[in-house]
Amino acid sequence: MMSDAAAARPTGLVHQIDRVRAALEATPLSIVQLLARLGVGAVFFKSGLTKIASWEFTLMLFRDEYRVPLLPPELAAPIATATELSMPVLLVLGLFTRLATLPLLGMILVIQLFVYPDSWAEHLTWLALLLLILTRGPGAISLDRIISAAFFRA
Repeated sequence: MMSDAAAARPTGLVHQIDRVRAALEATPLSIVQLLARLGVGAVFFKSGLTKIASWEFTLMLFRDEYRVPLLPPELAAPIATATELSMPVLLVLGLFTRLATLPLLGMILVIQLFVYPDSWAEHLTWLALLLLILTRGPGAISLDRIISAAFFRA
């Protein structure tokens, strides 16, 4: 008959799974936050670069395909492009990070509701990454944290 201690001891596989779980849970959140900022920032920045690569084509897309409600294409295109080129830079640097998520969240909602409603899975991924940043902040690897530490230390 097994002793209580032996019965309570996890088996080899259960022990290995528990060790992996513990290692994953020990991963610093700041690394996850940094990767979220880099990942979603890269998506939007690349889109902005594509827009400025061929401005005539961009205007045509806004006129014929995107058709953003309430804004004429000649206004929607530069607003979207400026947002896609500026907000990701702030995200990657971790500067005014939470504020930088807001225009991108707005863009995702407009794209989802009015432009590409069938692309919900991709939009949900971007939304989740931005919500992580908005609700948990940019993390320790950010200019926001450095500035905050310097401000509160003074």
